[in-house]
Amino acid sequence: MLTRFTNITNALKSIGKSYTNNEMVRKILRSLPIAWMPKVTTTKEAKDLSTLPMEEFIGSLMTHELNLKSQEVEEVKKKEEKRKTIALKAREESDDEDQDELAMITRK
Repeated sequence: MLTRFTNITNALKSIGKSYTNNEMVRKILRSLPIAWMPKVTTTKEAKDLSTLPMEEFIGSLMTHELNLKSQEVEEVKKKEEKRKTIALKAREESDDEDQDELAMITRK
């Protein structure tokens, strides 16, 4: 995402349209998916967007993305652990016992 955004802003600079750091940060925040809205809200409230360096902002987003992915991996592992099946062991009976029981039944 960052590479594409940088390419677009560089192309706009070449034709004479430039954006301030504040405008670029706000545009990136607007483009994030709904799942990222808690991060967008906390970034807007906790940090001064007019002085926030782009590198720090991108680093914060990348860290958040890594945390989301690690949480997803942990959730998948927990689900797999819950799905484990229990194998039951069969008890082997000797043929002598079966024959003895059969003999007892037939004698009656």
